[in-house]
Amino acid sequence: MFTGIVEETGKIVNMEKIDENLSISISASFIDELKIDQSIAHNGTCLTVVDINPEFYTVTAIAETLKKTHFSTLTIGDHINLERCVKVSDRLDGHIVQGHVDQVGELKSIENQEGSFLLTFTYAGKQITVEKGSITVNGVSLTVVDSKDNEFSVAIIPYTWDHTNFKYLKIGDKVNLEFDIIGKYIQKLYGLYK
Repeated sequence: MFTGIVEETGKIVNMEKIDENLSISISASFIDELKIDQSIAHNGTCLTVVDINPEFYTVTAIAETLKKTHFSTLTIGDHINLERCVKVSDRLDGHIVQGHVDQVGELKSIENQEGSFLLTFTYAGKQITVEKGSITVNGVSLTVVDSKDNEFSVAIIPYTWDHTNFKYLKIGDKVNLEFDIIGKYIQKLYGLYK
């Protein structure tokens, strides 16, 4: 489980297609603290550490992961939001994030509000957002500002802008979306979520 509070932004140093899977190597400051089989959220996607080197660690995105995320658009040199799984004794500063991406969204607009940034995203499907509810974008726990059918906006404070890969996004870029788990359960109970 994760909280959606990004620990740091890592950098993709290598990618290799192996059958239907994608092996991704990432440099990060906490490599010496990692162990094989550890779960880390990568732009909100929970992936398992399969190899560790002094300069980088490696994870594998299987075909199912590649279908549900924007990982097929990543390239070497891209920055990726990283969060190690929460410890039982930690505070839950964001919201409950499973690291199971629901779908890919697209950045529609960026508005500099002189002190914050308003980002608007679009998505397909029947998932819903609600104003002041939670959404996870590229692994970052955020509060929805405006909610419309298949579109929502979030306000990004300067700290989050500076410490995530949001500052690298351009209009039209793809992002990983994980909708609020409680909302998904309610939708499922009412037959709205497939």
